[in-house]
Amino acid sequence: MNYFMHDKALVESKNIGDNTRIWAFTHVLPGAKVGAECNICDSVFIENDVVLGDRVTVKCGVQLWDGVVLEDDVFVGPNATFTNDLFPRSKVYPEKFSRTLVRKGASIGANATILSGITIGINAMVGAGAVVTKDVPSNAIVVGNPARITGYVSSKSLANIIPSPESKITTHEQGAVSGVRRISLPLIPDLRGSLSFAEVGQLLPFEPKRYFIVFDVKSKEVRGEHAHRKCQQFLVCIKGSCAVVVDDSKFREEYQLSQPNLGIYLPPMVWGIQYKYSRDAVLLVFASDTYDPEDYIRDYDEFLSLVADK
Repeated sequence: MNYFMHDKALVESKNIGDNTRIWAFTHVLPGAKVGAECNICDSVFIENDVVLGDRVTVKCGVQLWDGVVLEDDVFVGPNATFTNDLFPRSKVYPEKFSRTLVRKGASIGANATILSGITIGINAMVGAGAVVTKDVPSNAIVVGNPARITGYVSSKSLANIIPSPESKITTHEQGAVSGVRRISLPLIPDLRGSLSFAEVGQLLPFEPKRYFIVFDVKSKEVRGEHAHRKCQQFLVCIKGSCAVVVDDSKFREEYQLSQPNLGIYLPPMVWGIQYKYSRDAVLLVFASDTYDPEDYIRDYDEFLSLVADK
């Protein structure tokens, strides 16, 4: 045995990784698999069909039921609750318990509740006391009951640029995310109203072959969550406001769009997310290509792999 077990712990599993530490009043059933260098604190219960990766921390008072998988470097706060049956009845058992997957590097705050069948994405952060009822995207921060996305881990929020009301000057601002530019468009107000415009080759970075409009989005919903292999996009929130998160795997930034003369250029191979929509938001998106489902990368793991291979 090359791991530490407190003399008040009960460990029946033979699959415990090197240098793992298991503390008092914890019970690990025979079928459980626990990786290396984990720290399993006091009064934790680990059922048979449970898998823990390496360097996982499980704080006091947590029960990991059949079907729970925690990948490497996951943190589970004290008294966080996992479930594995959406319709529990005494002495009535499902043919198979739901699988709950917590991806690499994710953290779950104290007293959070995770419903069964949920996937919590890579590096996601679940706030203390949150009740998670839906899958959590990679890098998302969720809080509340039911849990909602309030931000993205490590994203740098960029202040809004509000051009002069009579500005005819355009600006291009390059952020840290590769190729992404915030473009301030002309705004010409007069007694008849205001006008903003863009032209191909000058303000629009490409010749559009398609546009679409996003509106009537409930303010707490999230859209996007994908990258394009070849397609370029230019986004303008022509009414209301929304936030755009961009991610090239090395840097992550959040832009605020709240003026009809502000746009964001998204090149290919940038992961994009839109959220924090105001109820009156209207987002206009120009695309460099017609719709092609094969151009979409909807899996964040695949995106990271493709970017790493470039």
